Amino acid sequence: MIDWDRLLDEHGPMVWRTAYRLLGRAEDVQDCLQEVFLAALQTSRRTRVRNWPALLRRLATTRAIDRLRRRVRDRRLGQDGVEMDSLAHERSGPAEAAEAEELAARLRAALARLPARQAEVFALRFFEQMDNREIAEALALSANAVGVLLHKARRRLRELLDEPDRGRASQ
Repeated sequence: MIDWDRLLDEHGPMVWRTAYRLLGRAEDVQDCLQEVFLAALQTSRRTRVRNWPALLRRLATTRAIDRLRRRVRDRRLGQDGVEMDSLAHERSGPAEAAEAEELAARLRAALARLPARQAEVFALRFFEQMDNREIAEALALSANAVGVLLHKARRRLRELLDEPDRGRASQ
């Protein structure tokens, strides 16, 4: 029998950090945390889980990316008036904080536009600092496939971040 309290105590902070790096808003992260552990419960009922941290990190990444996509879609529909939390370092000045906040918002929006697997691999690599081998193991891919997905994700993110901000022109 699975000790869910122990799993939450041991891995909950890692799930929180993973989701927060992508979402940047505590209220979204709390919902994501619940979704992750519900999905983990469903997974554990279907199959034996051999690596809880890898499963939970992957679930946190995919659920957070799904929430980013909904946020971007809702913002396009004018339903999300809440600004993104700043990722700027506490000691940076107002100009640097504003610039970092804008870049974080643009990166989140661009990440939400990537194909799911590319977004997942990118997030695990650059937000979770996992190496290609760890990502390959967590996602049941070859290390070469991870490298290709990372290359495609970085190239597409560059393209998306270089696009003029169409949202500003219409506001």
